[in-house]
Amino acid sequence: CHKIGHRTETTRLASVVRQVQTLTSRAVVTRPADIYLRFLKLAEAVRGQSSPLVPLDPLEERILEVVAKTNMVKARLCVRDLIGFSERGSPATLHNRLKSMREKGWITLADTEDTRRKQVELTQEALSHFDKLSECLLAAAQAQA
Repeated sequence: CHKIGHRTETTRLASVVRQVQTLTSRAVVTRPADIYLRFLKLAEAVRGQSSPLVPLDPLEERILEVVAKTNMVKARLCVRDLIGFSERGSPATLHNRLKSMREKGWITLADTEDTRRKQVELTQEALSHFDKLSECLLAAAQAQA
């Protein structure tokens, strides 16, 4: 069942990529920024597709980036660590955003050896979202060639 759903999503993404490539193929690529702008169009199309994930607000997106970067280097990130980033907001604001992101399906909180600490992790749906964005980036770069 999961493979079939993934295949359908991949087919839908390929269709969106073809549509954007058709629209942008008429545009003359004159500088590297054009690749990034093409990526933004593809990413916007992906976000417009039906997704099991509810969109995030800007602060939640920044938190998601921190979680993803930490996850990428296989480091642990606990709620307390996120609260330590005072530039992201007050502890109450960050706790509310983490709760919201859990409810929206972007992150989970896993137990650690110390049951008082919770580790912040991406859900499979969030990882799939990053996979789709990566495909958009590759498609934008390949359209340049």
